[in-house]
Amino acid sequence: MFERTIKQHLLDHLGSASGQPGAALILYGPRQAGKTTLVRMLLADIPDALALTGDDLYIQSLLSRHELDHLKRVVGNAPIVFIDEAQRIDNIGLTIKLLVDHLPVRVIASGSASFELADRLAEPLTGRARTFHLYPLSWQELSPKYRLTAPETALEEMLRFGMYPRIHTLASDREREEYAYDYLNHYLYRDLLEFEQVKKPKKVVDLLVLLAHQIGREVAISELAGALGLSQRTVESYLDILEKMFVLVSIRGFSRNLRKEVTKSSRYYFCDVVLRNALIRNFTPLALRGDAGELFENWFVMERIKLAGNARQPTGFYFWRTYDQKEIDLVEDRDGRLCAFECKWSPVKRVKAPADWTTAYPEAEFTVATRDNWQGLLEQPEAYSGSI
Repeated sequence: MFERTIKQHLLDHLGSASGQPGAALILYGPRQAGKTTLVRMLLADIPDALALTGDDLYIQSLLSRHELDHLKRVVGNAPIVFIDEAQRIDNIGLTIKLLVDHLPVRVIASGSASFELADRLAEPLTGRARTFHLYPLSWQELSPKYRLTAPETALEEMLRFGMYPRIHTLASDREREEYAYDYLNHYLYRDLLEFEQVKKPKKVVDLLVLLAHQIGREVAISELAGALGLSQRTVESYLDILEKMFVLVSIRGFSRNLRKEVTKSSRYYFCDVVLRNALIRNFTPLALRGDAGELFENWFVMERIKLAGNARQPTGFYFWRTYDQKEIDLVEDRDGRLCAFECKWSPVKRVKAPADWTTAYPEAEFTVATRDNWQGLLEQPEAYSGSI
């Protein structure tokens, strides 16, 4: 069992919302990130807590009836109701609204496809819910496992096999690879088949393979569309779905109105590098492959996103590039304070911030993230001390 950083925020919300109307907690995150395990840990010490799953057809039927007396009988005297995979239940937002408005109960709903759950919740639960995101394990959460391990060994394992909790309970590399391929072929493909917008799931997988070879580079939708034989609108739709399924994360260009800055394009990173490695079928040691730098950049960007998200600190994440090719991998905008990071797997010389950046943003911090200093850059809770 891994201690999840976000756990205390969830407990604080449940405690402060005790017995009040509108006490709904919505937990989003990718499949296998640990949402169900985390919530069950929260409920373990709460007598009479009720756990239901939207994967069960009978539960779907029970919670799709929007009759208050019926829902009272379903809930009984439970002080908390946990609805897992809530997006599978028709009009679940209205069900939760009836529960929190009319019964002394707190509701936790979780889902792995945020847009499905959000579409069903948005209007009924306006002002009645708090949203949390649970990503795969962060370095902060995983570091106890590696307390007796050399940092370079820990980094090697994380870049090859990612951060999913299940991965880090398996004993051998072969088991980890099998888990990664099973995740790709079972969870991802099955989820794609359920979405009416996805007419050609195989094309979505092909799209992911193309993106796997473009980590850290701006994506040209027209080029992707041409390579896949799809319209640009379809590719844009698929990218949006993949983001909302927590497969991809997009980073936009940063600018405060400097003319030469690129702002309209996006870079895409995988929510976890293990899926990227499975797509290109490459789990070989880093010393034998040429994409270690791209893997490190993807992993580091996601770890910074987790660091802010787990601390509940609103932060904007961007890349920065000028039209004459000066660039920075990651820019964080937190309450107007800019922190810039350049990722270098094997820096051959001292790296400085581009002159255009320092001129335009003289107060911004600039740090080079390498395989020698990454730990210190991911263990800075004081940088995210403000919570919401």
